[in-house]
Amino acid sequence: MARKKLSPEKKRRKELIRELLKEEGVKDAVGIQSLMREMLGEILEGALEGELEEELGYSKYDYRNKVTDNSRNGYSRKTLNTSAGELELNVPRDRDGAFEPQIIKKHQNSMGKDLEEKIISMYAKGMTTSDIEDHMYDIYGLEVSDSTISRVTDKILPIAKEWQNRPLESTYAVVFMDAIRYSVRSEGQIVKKAVYIAIGINLDGMKEILGMWIGENESAKFWLSKMNELKNRGIKDILITCVDGLTGFSEAISSAFSNTEIQRCIIHQIRNTTKYVSYKDVRELMIDLKKVYKANTEEIALLELDNFEGKWKKKYPEIAISWRAHWADLSTYFKYPKEIRTLIYTTNTIEGFNRQLRKVTKSKSIFPTDDSLFKMLYLATMDITKKWTSRRRNWGIIHSQLEIFFADRLSD
Repeated sequence: MARKKLSPEKKRRKELIRELLKEEGVKDAVGIQSLMREMLGEILEGALEGELEEELGYSKYDYRNKVTDNSRNGYSRKTLNTSAGELELNVPRDRDGAFEPQIIKKHQNSMGKDLEEKIISMYAKGMTTSDIEDHMYDIYGLEVSDSTISRVTDKILPIAKEWQNRPLESTYAVVFMDAIRYSVRSEGQIVKKAVYIAIGINLDGMKEILGMWIGENESAKFWLSKMNELKNRGIKDILITCVDGLTGFSEAISSAFSNTEIQRCIIHQIRNTTKYVSYKDVRELMIDLKKVYKANTEEIALLELDNFEGKWKKKYPEIAISWRAHWADLSTYFKYPKEIRTLIYTTNTIEGFNRQLRKVTKSKSIFPTDDSLFKMLYLATMDITKKWTSRRRNWGIIHSQLEIFFADRLSD
């Protein structure tokens, strides 16, 4: 592998470091660590002085610009545990005791964990290791290597695995299933792998990610193993699932959760069956197809499908054939009122989540391992889902309707 080319700025910094090491007579790891500790101390004390200056509104000794009754009041000593060892800091004080330093907070006695949290937060937002490296230097004056960033973020893996196996609720109103694809290096080759994602809406109307699984191929056997995994984690019943025609999923869900109803995503069905329609015909054809999936009842929808086929069979015979072949799973939503229909007829709930994942991962064209992919997706998921604090819109109405349609299963 070719050595990464250094920018002029990094070359300049390296030269300065070499000169400093030579000037200080540093020859071994102990000397380097001692020098790093001194440098870190200088950086932090300078930053603390800068924070107090901003707080008071005037620089040291510049009394003419003083517009506050508060003033400096000497220093307090603080011992800080860092990756370079224990560090003694002089922390500036103010007379009113109102100064709240941010880079090193009042009761903070360790810097390593704080920096690790910052690195993990930046990684979760999709910053590359190079971006993080530059950011840490610009803000804190600290050089953090790619290997250090990987080592810090790798600490997340056991937590992510534990999250993936956490207990779940016993009943979910709706579970959405979909896949998002990434390039992953595997045995010296770049392989397209799918990440299969399940989002559940519980009986309180709240969304949660039930699981994320990385695989190369989907099949009934694959999905059955995942359904059984969800059962082992506590799920006893799923009222309705909404999926994007995942291979083998219908057989697997019927085997694991025999009473669960399946709704195939209407939007995906439209995309899949109209992608080869001539642009000249798209508008007219979609008007006719809309009469099928927007019908008030299944009976009317089937009549409109007959009309559609009669008009377009000669030019696009595969469209009606596909809709009829999948009709059992496409037509489930017709039996429900408008509020439930709106919830289940499309996998938009999970597609919105996938779009947010793509924003975070767009800087990574290829992931070196499955673990590196899972690590980033987990961190991104934690960042995205912390905003999921409200119930699904119209949940009161939807829940009342579900209680009627699934009275025997929601009696408790």
